[in-house]
Amino acid sequence: MDRSQLAEFLRRRREALQPEDVGLVKGPRRRTPGLRREDVAALTGMSVDYYVRLEQERGPQPSEQMTAALARGLRLSLDERDHLFRLAGHPTPGRVSRADHISPAMMRVLDRLEDTPAQIVTDLAEALAQTRPATALFGDQTRFTGPARSMIYRWFAETGSRSIYPEADHDLHSRTFASQLRTAYVRSGQSPRSSALVRQLLAVSPEFAALWGQHEVGLAFDESKTIVHPELGELYLHCQALLAPDQSQALLVFTATPGTESAEKLRMLSVLY
Repeated sequence: MDRSQLAEFLRRRREALQPEDVGLVKGPRRRTPGLRREDVAALTGMSVDYYVRLEQERGPQPSEQMTAALARGLRLSLDERDHLFRLAGHPTPGRVSRADHISPAMMRVLDRLEDTPAQIVTDLAEALAQTRPATALFGDQTRFTGPARSMIYRWFAETGSRSIYPEADHDLHSRTFASQLRTAYVRSGQSPRSSALVRQLLAVSPEFAALWGQHEVGLAFDESKTIVHPELGELYLHCQALLAPDQSQALLVFTATPGTESAEKLRMLSVLY
C-alpha cells in the first residue's frame, strides 16, 4: 500500500468531480472544489472519518471490496480503477471478467435517475448500484456477499426472495433465470465466477438442477412486470434495459403508466422512503 500516492490520487479524483457529475445538487454555499469528503463517503458507503484518514495517509489498508466501492464512487475509468487497486496494495481485478466495474458513462445515467427506481446489475444478476427509489421498491440488493450476491442464487436457494413477484409468475421466472445464467455461463467462456455459481446452485437446488438439465436458452423477462411491495401491494411496471456494449451489465429502469395507481405508488416511494 502506497499511502501517500493513494491519498494524492483520491484527493485529485475527488476534486475533479462536480456534484452534478454524481447526481448531487450544488448548493450556493459550497466552497470546496469538486466533491466534499462527506460526499465521497456517502457515495462509497463508508464513514466520513474512514475516508478522511485515507486522504490524510493515516487510514488502514482498504479491503478489495472497499477499494472497488471507491472506484465506483469516484466514477473511475477501468485504467484508473486498476491504478487505485495497485496503490491500495491489491492485485488488479481480472480484465477477462470485469463485470463489477461500472463504467463512468453508465453511472452518469444512473445519477440522473434519482427520482426513478433504477439499478445496475451484472449478467449474473448481481446488483452493483441502486437509486433510492429502487432500494425502497426492492430492498437493498447491494448488501449481499458470496453467492447470495446473485439474485439467481437467492431465487433458487433462498426462496423467501421470491415474495417480490406474484406466485403465479414464479415458474416462468425460474425458467428465465436458469436460461439467462446459461447464456452468461457460455458467453463468459465458463468463467470461474459463473462456473462457481452453477456448481453451488446444482448442489443446493433440485429445481435449478432440473431446469439446468433442460438446457433452455433465449428466455427473457417481459418488459411488463408485477412487483409486490410489502406495504404498497402490487405495482404494474415497465422495465427498460440499457445494456453495456459487452452485455456484462444492464441498467434497469422501472416506470409506470402515467395516471395509474402504480404511478402514484411510485411517487409515494420517492417521497416517503
